[in-house]
Amino acid sequence: MIYNEIGKTGMRVSNLSFGASSLGGVFHGIREEEGIRAVHTAVDNGINFIDVSPYYGHMKAETVLGKALKEIPRDKYYLSTKVGRYGKDGVNIWDYSAKRTLESVYESMERLNVDYIDLINVHDIEFQSRMEGGLQKIVDETLPVLVQLKKEGVVRHVGITDLQPENLKWVIEHCDEGTVESVLCFCHYCLNDTLLVDYLGFFEQHGVGVINASPLSMGLLSQRGAPAWHPASRDLKMACAKAAAFCQEKGYEIEKLAMQFSTSMNPRIATTLFSSANPANVLKNIAYVNEPLDESLVTEVQHIIGDQMFVRWKNT
Repeated sequence: MIYNEIGKTGMRVSNLSFGASSLGGVFHGIREEEGIRAVHTAVDNGINFIDVSPYYGHMKAETVLGKALKEIPRDKYYLSTKVGRYGKDGVNIWDYSAKRTLESVYESMERLNVDYIDLINVHDIEFQSRMEGGLQKIVDETLPVLVQLKKEGVVRHVGITDLQPENLKWVIEHCDEGTVESVLCFCHYCLNDTLLVDYLGFFEQHGVGVINASPLSMGLLSQRGAPAWHPASRDLKMACAKAAAFCQEKGYEIEKLAMQFSTSMNPRIATTLFSSANPANVLKNIAYVNEPLDESLVTEVQHIIGDQMFVRWKNT
């Protein structure tokens, strides 16, 4: 496992990190005991950064993760969670207000069984961009609360997350220098889309660390293929399916190639998050990233994806 610093935070994290969304049954139902073992397996095998959110499983992921963390020494991991995006009784909720932000941090700490959070993120800021006040509300209301909690030692570092890197850039440009210490962007540093690279210079200029997520592009880069709800176009889905079939013919799973690509091709990206509530899958992914990447196969796969490379989804 390779360890990189997230920006200037001092947090040296494994290049492969554990995303706990699966613990909330986001993708399919889980057995809680197995999910807890998946967390323990990750930490026991060198993963030291764990990311979660109250939104995942509408608080279930944080609750299950909290049970797992009870049995792990606090100095063995860095913990990241989020504010702004929630859910209750199956209904999604967005609230980036100062009041809800403050409440959310303490509620998360209670569910997670910790007395501080290493990295607190404003979750999926694009949703606030569609609401009254727009992204300016993140700058004026959400982030100041988190900065104050940082001064009090409740949280150690502050970040923002979104699918669109343009939104991340806008917020950094409009808040005080140093407020945002990290960004988390997903589906834009993977085999079929490396848009995130275009923004690395900007983030580095502002001392902001970069976290990548969804190396399989939410299932596009898998043998199973994209789920029905995936927002990608039919042409992009077909191109990725063709690439997956080619990898299978070569005896090299596209999931393996995608994981290796996202974790090893650009050292300027501190870490890449994957999610699984299955201990065997955790070990499999760790083994993937510890093996050398077949760069010639990357070239062939990207050639197959062809003119669908960098094609963005609707509203992304």
